[in-house]
Amino acid sequence: MIEWLTMESWSPYIVGAGIGVLIWTAFLFSDRPLGCSTAYAKSAGMVESALSRKKSEQMPYYQKVTPTVDWQWTLIIGLIIGSFLSAYLSGTFMILIVPPVFAEAFGTGVILRSAVALTGGLLLGLGARWAGGCTSGHGISGTLQLSLASWVAAICFFAGGIIVAGLIFGFSFI
Repeated sequence: MIEWLTMESWSPYIVGAGIGVLIWTAFLFSDRPLGCSTAYAKSAGMVESALSRKKSEQMPYYQKVTPTVDWQWTLIIGLIIGSFLSAYLSGTFMILIVPPVFAEAFGTGVILRSAVALTGGLLLGLGARWAGGCTSGHGISGTLQLSLASWVAAICFFAGGIIVAGLIFGFSFI
């Protein structure tokens, strides 16, 4: 069993089955789907609340989605810890200032990297809120529940990812 934990990459079939068991377990014990994009929106609400509590309390979005630390935060913390453990146990952990793929596509300049990262993060957050959830919320939890909106969102996530990858890296991978 320990050999599995030290492998550099795992079988996508095993991982897919594991995610399936995880989502069934999440529904069984908490009756909630997996997804974490709302935690980021709640974090923004906590920052805004710290800066201007009255203004944030009047916003309709934060009346519906209260800016609090909740179970989705533990999911994010678990993702970070799990990623670190996986990289550490497989011997692939390293600290990179600029990942090679990013450096090849955008260079190593701090201003451009920061602008691209900020723009990408904003677009991801906007898209996740606009779609009513993130890739894990729609692509895993929603499709499991046979939600038509989740199927459409998941298809759009993949199509958008393919288009953006093609624009950045060229369409030679197709």
